[in-house]
Amino acid sequence: MNMKKKSIYFLFLNFGLSSCLAFFLASCASTGEKESVNQAPKPAPTQTPEKKASSAGESKSNSRPLNPASVSSGLPESVNKNTEPEAQEVGSPAEEVYALYQEAQNALEKGDLDEALNLLDEAYAALLKIQASPESPLYQEKHDLRILIVQKIQQVYAFRLPPPGNNHKTIPLTENSWVLAEIKSFQTVERKFFEEAYRRSGLYRGMIAEQMKKMGLPEELSWLPLIESGFYPRALSRARALGLWQFIASTGYRYGLKRDKFIDERMDPLKSTQAAIKYLTELHDFFGDWTTAIAAYNCGEIRVQNEIRAQRIDYLDNFWDLFANLPYETARYVPRFIATLLIIENPEKYGFNLPAPDPAITYETVKLSKPTKLSVLSSKLGLSSEILISLNPELRHDSTPNYEYELRVPAGYGDKVLACLNELPNWIPPDVVFGWHIVKKGDTLGLIAHRYHTSVQAIVRLNNLRSATLIYPGQKLKIPGQNQGLLAANDEGNPPTASSSGSQSNQNKVITYVVKAGDTLFQIAKNYGVSIEKIKKDNQLSNDILAIGQKLIIKLD
Repeated sequence: MNMKKKSIYFLFLNFGLSSCLAFFLASCASTGEKESVNQAPKPAPTQTPEKKASSAGESKSNSRPLNPASVSSGLPESVNKNTEPEAQEVGSPAEEVYALYQEAQNALEKGDLDEALNLLDEAYAALLKIQASPESPLYQEKHDLRILIVQKIQQVYAFRLPPPGNNHKTIPLTENSWVLAEIKSFQTVERKFFEEAYRRSGLYRGMIAEQMKKMGLPEELSWLPLIESGFYPRALSRARALGLWQFIASTGYRYGLKRDKFIDERMDPLKSTQAAIKYLTELHDFFGDWTTAIAAYNCGEIRVQNEIRAQRIDYLDNFWDLFANLPYETARYVPRFIATLLIIENPEKYGFNLPAPDPAITYETVKLSKPTKLSVLSSKLGLSSEILISLNPELRHDSTPNYEYELRVPAGYGDKVLACLNELPNWIPPDVVFGWHIVKKGDTLGLIAHRYHTSVQAIVRLNNLRSATLIYPGQKLKIPGQNQGLLAANDEGNPPTASSSGSQSNQNKVITYVVKAGDTLFQIAKNYGVSIEKIKKDNQLSNDILAIGQKLIIKLD
């Protein structure tokens, strides 16, 4: 599996143990209440390199094998009694969720915990796309499915080995050849990255260290985001790990991070830090030392546990005996973290003159319960929109949700927000649950999946393809998710007609396209059926030069 799995994959070793998680979802509808003053950082969006997670492999322990008969599907009674997912009502919005859930159940019965959790993650993502009013029967069905999926994830975590008796509390700063190699990298090719990440750390690390101390964790762990995300709260890896702590969706949900149409709390510095503390605490309780826990944070518990069993070593006495056989990224991850601590502890020794950390920004919170575009509110307040966006990085559309939300505003601006609250128009976010890609000569599903940060399996499933190789030029493929750079689907699920004169399905469509390596205005205009001059006019471009990561507005009219 080519993605980083930050999930606790506890093996099913002690039958009879089980656990369930009760989830309580609540929302409020009041508005206009101002909250207390706090400290917050100013984030900036970026994209981190892809983190690759290795497959779990087979356990070589003496643990008992998983008994399929002991694993209940957990489906509601109406579904579980001789009712397969395909027997559900054809066209039901929940049909895909049921199908993915059943695939996860099948994987679980085979003992493939990694695949089961991956499918459950896909099922939850599909569930989020289902729109249902509180009066609709589908609303309760969606709620039940949400609990069902989480309980199944809990089942994956239900059986675990007892923690080792020796409880190592510190992080040993071993200066060996692997650590020295990472120090050398930071001194040379990665020097600019290290210094910039250190500068940004001032925005967040005070808060992180305070949370670590409060929960009894070593404060040194507050430097993990430097190698995870460079201290960018909107850092996104190609494996779709997100935020300061680089959580994937299922692990974020496991540790209480909310994710819906409006917000993704993996990008919230405080909430994601609290989730990371819970995760790291569980890892330390499981393995008994911080060095191994940090390795597992990167590549997953099951891989680390497999290596411990395969090598039959006392990793508590010598982590570096275990380290050599871990995935390449993890084989760098732990030394990189130790190298970071050594440099920060004594920068002069390693030839660094580190910049002053950026100061945290003082803010206060105001409760809003209407969807409001931050750019509109900023204009009313006389602020740059970037200030509010940086204070509220978890807002996916740079807009407040249509339910109660505590918006961070610069200290002293709370009363001004309350004063203009009734003048702010409601903002409706785009509701695209999939986009379209028109196959070109030379395209393969692998290339298409890589381009849109999804999987071949997801594209095959969404398009009911019989083979991953039988695609042809001109074919229109649905691509899961609101991927930037896709042709957006209309409300009926049809692709827009790419013609300069426009059509009913195209009218008033506005797409944000993010420029990628190799893009030209000519190719972008051709893909969307608009003229180069129109794109230049709509984006106030004086020439044809584009920058990677640049956002272009494409108006399909």
